[in-house]
Amino acid sequence: MAKQLVLDANILMRGVLGTRVAMLIRDYASDVDLLTIEEAFEDVATYLPEVLTRRGSHRLDIQTALTKLTSLKHFLQIMPVSLFQPLERQARERLKGRDEDDWPYVALALVLECPIWTEDTDFFGCGIPIWTTDRVELYLAY
Repeated sequence: MAKQLVLDANILMRGVLGTRVAMLIRDYASDVDLLTIEEAFEDVATYLPEVLTRRGSHRLDIQTALTKLTSLKHFLQIMPVSLFQPLERQARERLKGRDEDDWPYVALALVLECPIWTEDTDFFGCGIPIWTTDRVELYLAY
């Protein structure tokens, strides 16, 4: 069975805006099950144009970025809500006092008993192993 890793929307956004995350996703997708939820793609597609506009990007740059986001889907497995929905209450409890809207990532990681790749500190201390981009290759490579 391949290793599994849950990616949150923050990582997908970095996969579009930078090079390192996209490279890691491409390089390890054949060896590690990289998992996320449809909502992650929806969130990035919603906020990406705003982020790029603030950075002074033009319409063509925004379209290119949205295309790059879509291309990431080829390397990731989008997990159905029905798989992790039963653990919503437990996941929200683990995030209590932080961003409880991130519960799907915690619930998915709980169901699959795997870590989360994120830069969002709201996940730290939720009882699930967390990998950040500067360290995740240690997990991916071994």
